[in-house]
Amino acid sequence: MQAGKLRHRVRIQHKVTSQHPVTGEQLTEQWVDLAKVWASVEDLSARDFIAAQAIQSEAKSRVVIRYRDGITAAMRVVLDSGAVCAIVGPPLMDPNSRKEYLTLLVSSGVSDG
Repeated sequence: MQAGKLRHRVRIQHKVTSQHPVTGEQLTEQWVDLAKVWASVEDLSARDFIAAQAIQSEAKSRVVIRYRDGITAAMRVVLDSGAVCAIVGPPLMDPNSRKEYLTLLVSSGVSDG
């Protein structure tokens, strides 16, 4: 992966559940930044979109980042434009070294919930 292609700054977030600090009873969930990374963000072509439908029909874009351990489909990506995207399916590792980059298929228009 050429560094020049990674021209978008994105945030990878995960959901954290915590108890209310005063009452200790009510559980609250919030999205917290896990990492801020450089990425290549591309809309899926018609051909890619058809192929992605085999995995998940909601995939709209491809986000490619340098390899990072621990990224899962339970997380989300916030693009530099502010758009919030759910990760659709498991991250795809590069076919050669499997440790150079990850491809995340994402769908946009995700709410904060």
